[in-house]
Amino acid sequence: MTTLTTEPVASLLDRLFQQADAATSPAIAEISPQERIRMLQSKTEYLDLYGRLKALWLPVSPETGKLLYMLARLSRAKSIVEFGTSFGISTVHLASALRDNGGGRLITSEFEPSKIERAREHITAAGLIDLVEIRAGDALDTLSTDLPEIVDFLLLDGAKGLYGDILDRVESRLRPGAIVVADNVDMSPEYAARVRSPAGNYMSLSFDKDVELSIKLT
Repeated sequence: MTTLTTEPVASLLDRLFQQADAATSPAIAEISPQERIRMLQSKTEYLDLYGRLKALWLPVSPETGKLLYMLARLSRAKSIVEFGTSFGISTVHLASALRDNGGGRLITSEFEPSKIERAREHITAAGLIDLVEIRAGDALDTLSTDLPEIVDFLLLDGAKGLYGDILDRVESRLRPGAIVVADNVDMSPEYAARVRSPAGNYMSLSFDKDVELSIKLT
């Protein structure tokens, strides 16, 4: 038995995934798919885009959520940093792993106030809020200071154009063997090239086309 597969987390996640699937946003019809991708990859327009699409959940898939839990358990993570809280689905998966690892700290960042409020409600309902610190604001700022000396696990699932910038802010804290997972990596080609480069300090492997699993080597 695990925290992830027992109550209250199991039924909560089922409900949250159902709500995520049903969520709509009138604002999305105003933005063409091409323009949306361009804004997602932009280093300057992401706040505008995510603000306009704040009703959309944009969660990890159930399969990716389970992968996050398994990787955090396998690595015995105690210190996790997450870029992009949204409504807290991935946060619940990672915090469940921390609980089953015996405790720890998860720092997650989200700039949209309405999402922060909902995420806090969901994490509290899961009984995991004692393990989670939600930082409000632009992650370029919130993840630039006061990070743990050692980070075991980094999840990148916010504005795609910032993946490399967020890695820059956390990289010096990542221990050898630390896990980095990037969702929707197909929208962040510069980041993908960085972690896949033989000259870099990572070993990297793609899952399900758009999930990148990397391990810091030294």
